[in-house]
Amino acid sequence: MDNIKVLLVDDHQIIRDGIRALLSYTEGIEVVGECSNGLEAVDSANSEEPDVILMDINMPKINGIDATKRIVADNPECKILVLTVHDELAYISKMLHAGAIGYVLKTANKNELITAIKSVSKGEKYFSPEVTETMLSRFIDGHKPNSDVEEKELTIREIEVLVLISTELTNAEIGDKLCISTRTVDAHRRSLLSKLGARNTAGLVAYAIKNKFLD
Repeated sequence: MDNIKVLLVDDHQIIRDGIRALLSYTEGIEVVGECSNGLEAVDSANSEEPDVILMDINMPKINGIDATKRIVADNPECKILVLTVHDELAYISKMLHAGAIGYVLKTANKNELITAIKSVSKGEKYFSPEVTETMLSRFIDGHKPNSDVEEKELTIREIEVLVLISTELTNAEIGDKLCISTRTVDAHRRSLLSKLGARNTAGLVAYAIKNKFLD
């Protein structure tokens, strides 16, 4: 099996050095280049053809959001994994809409970063636990859903499950995050399908996107 080719994009040399050193001891992953700004990342995505790009957000010349949009448009097979200090919903939303499929905080440990790289290389979404909590936070502590959600009479727990389904987590993974059983998650999933008139998971995800649950 070929190595996963990774491109590092961060405007801090010490960060790139640290990640390169960390990944150099990881079997199956190869760092094929480094970039200090978004413009370099766009060029290197074309020349190096990486499988995964570890993308920072705040950078000179072109930021990570704009760079991601350009890279995904030109190289749809390249997967963007955000690696940043920002856990704010606005940044998460902008990067996901730009085309990133993973979002990891720089507080992550080696194992989490490697897991994230391997996941997104296969086209799977990956979010740090803190990022998932941020995505859920808009629906708790006094959040008021829009009128369409109110008409469907979704509970807060169903909304939480819907958001996590939209991040492509399994029932078991959703159960772990919400501290409920897999059987309970499945019950919420079936309830969502019924209330929203969806035929499958794709229908649930489409509803979540339409109603901007991940904004």
